Amino acid sequence: MSDGLPPLREVIERHGLAAKKSLGQNFLLDLNLTGKIARAAGDLTLATIIEVGPGPGGLTRALLAHGARKVVAIERDERCLDALAEIAGHYPGRLEVMAGDALKADFAALASDGPARIVANLPYNIGTELLVRWLSLADWPPFYMSMTLMFQREVAERIVAEPGSQAYGRLGVLAGWRTQARIAFDVPPQAFTPPPKVTSSVVNLIPRISPLNADVRVIGRVTEAAFGQRRKMLRQSLKSLGGERLLQATGIDPTRRAETLSIAEFVALANAVSAGDW
Repeated sequence: MSDGLPPLREVIERHGLAAKKSLGQNFLLDLNLTGKIARAAGDLTLATIIEVGPGPGGLTRALLAHGARKVVAIERDERCLDALAEIAGHYPGRLEVMAGDALKADFAALASDGPARIVANLPYNIGTELLVRWLSLADWPPFYMSMTLMFQREVAERIVAEPGSQAYGRLGVLAGWRTQARIAFDVPPQAFTPPPKVTSSVVNLIPRISPLNADVRVIGRVTEAAFGQRRKMLRQSLKSLGGERLLQATGIDPTRRAETLSIAEFVALANAVSAGDW
């Protein structure tokens, strides 16, 4: 889909935007793929789209071209701001560029004027941390309707992992507990500039309106302890939280290991820790 703006390679060259490894940058230039990501995010016309790490604006352009009512793009790299300003000028009133660190942003405030979707080719060095924050919000259902995010394939597999699999861990428990997560499609290294060494995947996450009830902070403590020593039996890995007494109170075999527990069992453990009456 042509949007009437200059080709991205020309934009990058004109503004001297060589990707910085220190910022986890890999620019996505393939217009077919940026369009595919925009379509995977669902209906953009009635939502505020929050994008982290737009870089020269490849995905930003696709989101706007596919009808996004408003895009709020958070970019730490000041070199990219002029290129993003050109896009904002092409789509008057529909692109707001925020210069700054996404780890310090108040995302809920950015979505204060209506429903929001988070859509981003996340910088590799902060992607997992941001996802955990978005999954760990105290207020639930969250401020966003969906998240459509790109990660390294290995991270994507951890997000959608099921109990019993090698990839199953804290991220899989958190994502599976609070969202319905799936891998939408893979993106090959050659789609990026510079090409990373690994395949990437786009993950779509839809919040569960009523997930099993538990304190998200306690779920974090339980999964951190359980998977921190994932090769050990639960009676050992959960010793700091009550060990065998905790496991007996929830009816869970203390000789099991963390990767065998269902999300419901992790919720039961978290609720028992919160109650503390065992």
